[in-house]
Amino acid sequence: MRLLLFLVFFSFAFSVRAQEFQTQGGKAIFLSKAPLSEFTGESKNLKGLIDVEKNLVDFYLDLNTLKTGISLRDKHMRENYLETEKYPFAEFTGKFESVPKLTASPEAVKVKGKFKIHGVERDVTVSGILKKLANGSLELKAEWIIALGDYNIEIPKLVFYELAPEQQVSIEATLNPKK
Repeated sequence: MRLLLFLVFFSFAFSVRAQEFQTQGGKAIFLSKAPLSEFTGESKNLKGLIDVEKNLVDFYLDLNTLKTGISLRDKHMRENYLETEKYPFAEFTGKFESVPKLTASPEAVKVKGKFKIHGVERDVTVSGILKKLANGSLELKAEWIIALGDYNIEIPKLVFYELAPEQQVSIEATLNPKK
């Protein structure tokens, strides 16, 4: 009987523990579509955690890792607009509107939370797709739109640095069970 209770407790503890997932190398992308200029910025250094048991979703990115493919544009983006010396990170923290089932079938999810960038935090709802992989990891793809003005990020006035006032942000990550 003790052995049975131990096995039940152990399997419960393991199943709860298996509800935490993390990534150290997810991908974050922004797309700027202005009339005269379209470009993307990308980082493969997105860090994140999904804790299904606690209904917690938390992702952050060191903005210094964003690359647009043009080093001078990257420098101006960091120094003049994102001001990464003062505000080095972007972060999203939230909760699922309804806790996902974590199946092999792609599942549409919505997470309500706070997105913080450039020292400003705003309520946002992020839509995405979550899927449990055969190895027990989770695959997440999500996107949302941010208005730069909402975060006090100045839009360049020079035509050759044209930047759209709204940016499409997307993330892709494989989150492994936390050990």
